[in-house]
Amino acid sequence: MKTSKKLVFLRFSSLGDVAITIPLIRCFLSKYPDISITFVTKNFYVPLLQEFKNLEILELDSKGRHKGLKGLLNLYSEIKELNPIGIVDLHGSLRTNILRFLFFFSSIRYKKIYKGRIEKKLLTRKSNKVLVPLIHVTHRYGEVLRKIGFPVDLSDHEYPLKFILPKKFNNSFFNSKLKWIGIAPFAKHVGKIYPLDLTQKVISFLQKENQVFLLGSDGDEEKKLQVWEKAYSNVHSLAGKYSFSDQLKIISNLDIMVSMDSANGHIATNYDIPVITIWGVTHPYAGFSPWNQTNERSILSDRSLYPLIPTSVYGNICPKGYENCMRTIPPEKIIETVRKTMSQTSS
Repeated sequence: MKTSKKLVFLRFSSLGDVAITIPLIRCFLSKYPDISITFVTKNFYVPLLQEFKNLEILELDSKGRHKGLKGLLNLYSEIKELNPIGIVDLHGSLRTNILRFLFFFSSIRYKKIYKGRIEKKLLTRKSNKVLVPLIHVTHRYGEVLRKIGFPVDLSDHEYPLKFILPKKFNNSFFNSKLKWIGIAPFAKHVGKIYPLDLTQKVISFLQKENQVFLLGSDGDEEKKLQVWEKAYSNVHSLAGKYSFSDQLKIISNLDIMVSMDSANGHIATNYDIPVITIWGVTHPYAGFSPWNQTNERSILSDRSLYPLIPTSVYGNICPKGYENCMRTIPPEKIIETVRKTMSQTSS
């Protein structure tokens, strides 16, 4: 039976930010089964949310019917027609602020995320940094639900069962009894990418006794991953070969994920996969580390040599001379952390 009460969640982008909503949605739908969710986001992100039966997607068509101010008016009308009991704004962007203004004149409750911009500015400024851990974005999302009247306790979170790989995954490496290690070596900004020559050393060592699955986007990243795939017998690139939905199934069956400060770390942690993250000009203190992971799994660049870290929250600011900050992380440290983590989680 379809529920009559509905909340609308807004989180348009990016992939990692949408992935971070997953634990919150699990807890919400478990606690409030009589309330459904309509999630407004881009079509590409839909596979992240397919596990939820009581959740519908309102696709954000930012290049079509939702483009510009007229498009926002269309989106406002579409949301209003759903007759929701509230709007949960997890984005806090210019576009959602305009929506918030429009809904001000309706009877529909609207609550938005507090991003903590002042604290983040203190954390990332060049001088007199206030280097303290900020609230994790998952809890910032949870605070929006509390303000709109539906608090959840993230300690009640339960992970779903791992995906059963379809029969089409019949390649020999999928049937291997070796441990599966996912490595996602890329990020949106260069200041968050571990040097590829050092990444190759990590891959070369780990693939000797494990199956290594490489994750990246189509195009240039795909071509770079193919080089490593051809060079090593136990290395397999997923880029360009498997849909995003299929990649999620593979990720859910990994034994461990090695990721930059990027979306793949957030995706893997949603499936209870141990995630090791490698940090360049960004820092876990900003509140964007993979949720529910131990601090020991975050490998940081040397701040004694690069004291401006974190230079920004998202890694889009890389001061001159900071391009090589991640070279202060030796490949051996990553390998050691992988082996230690695998030992701890398999015991």
